[in-house]
Amino acid sequence: MVKFLVFAVPLVLVASAASAQQGRDACTRDASRFCRAHLSEGDQVVLACLKQNRARLSKACQQTLIDHGQ
Repeated sequence: MVKFLVFAVPLVLVASAASAQQGRDACTRDASRFCRAHLSEGDQVVLACLKQNRARLSKACQQTLIDHGQ
C-alpha cells in the first residue's frame, strides 16, 4: 500500500500542475486583451477581471473558469 501511495501522489501533483498550465494557456490571450492594465497586479486581480469580462472571453477560457469553480 505504501509503495502505491509513493507512486500515486507524484502523478496527482503532475496532473494538477498540467491542468493549471492548460487553464493559464486557455486564458492568456483573453487576459492580455481584456485585463492588460491588471497583469502586474497578481493572479487574483486578473481572475477578477476575467470574471467581469466573462461574456467576452473565448469559449476555452470560459470553460476553464467553469472547470475551476469560477
